[in-house]
Amino acid sequence: MTEPGGIPPVTVRIGGEDHTIRANVEPEYTKRCAKWVDERITEIKGQLGLIESHKAAILAALSITDELFQARAQVEEVQEASARKARSLLATLQE
Repeated sequence: MTEPGGIPPVTVRIGGEDHTIRANVEPEYTKRCAKWVDERITEIKGQLGLIESHKAAILAALSITDELFQARAQVEEVQEASARKARSLLATLQE
């Protein structure tokens, strides 16, 4: 069934369970996101052995959030460096 916005829900498998997701993004994007989460859960379960699914999901969420924060910090560093370079070039041009 297609949602009012025209994007159909998509069923994904995360942590061995099927989930139907309704989102305002294309189904392929939702599938990619779900695959990322599922792979992280699988990785954590492989590292820690027998662990409850909800605990693996929490650890996966923390790991993915850490990646996000590190990526944001890197973007901020690049933006700051670019701004410094732009100011430097502008000052050179104004001389």
